[in-house]
Amino acid sequence: MDRIGLTYNTEKEPVIISEYGRNIQEMIKKLPEIEDRNARTEAAKYIVSIMVQMTPQVKNSGDLQHKLWDLLYIITDFKLDVDSPYEPPVVETKKKPQHLDYQNHRIKYGHYGHYLIKMIEAASQEENEELRQALASSLAAQMKRNYLEWNKNVVNDQVIIDDLKNLSGGRLVVNEESKMSLNPNKNLPKQPQPQPQQGKKKKKKVPNLKANMNNPNNPAYKKRMQELGLL
Repeated sequence: MDRIGLTYNTEKEPVIISEYGRNIQEMIKKLPEIEDRNARTEAAKYIVSIMVQMTPQVKNSGDLQHKLWDLLYIITDFKLDVDSPYEPPVVETKKKPQHLDYQNHRIKYGHYGHYLIKMIEAASQEENEELRQALASSLAAQMKRNYLEWNKNVVNDQVIIDDLKNLSGGRLVVNEESKMSLNPNKNLPKQPQPQPQQGKKKKKKVPNLKANMNNPNNPAYKKRMQELGLL
């Protein structure tokens, strides 16, 4: 296909402000090439007037003219030298933001958490055996709570004890007395007990006195008739 004299938009530089189109952008880029300053200023004013007509919905905006003049400087890469009714915008130097590294703590037992592993490492350095034993019991209980957050179905106390021993290099061992505090049913959340449904109370039948008084077989009817002297 002969492409002489044809230029596709995909081969051109991108349009900075799309609502004004490529033609307006090309006109603005030609402004610095005008040698006479007065002619360059008049051409800039003319382009601004065209841009105002292209955006009638914001024509009455108070700062529209200011924004359009700033746009001329931006599109010309701040190389425009004209008598603008506004102060030229200041060139802002954009600094690349500092890279934030993600924490990448490679721990063997991730479900216990990084800080708990650090606590185990610190407790394993304790020289006082009695204090170290107390720390082992407390840490094992916390490990179980963290484990239940990760796996809410079941937890084996022996797994907690073995993991604590491995993480501390054999320095933190839960004794038999402390194992009782790791009762699997003790730390599990209590399930709500179903409340027994109370049956609906039957309404007591209220005797229909009027109907009974009209029944000759009713003793009250006979008594009433006797009082009236009808029997």
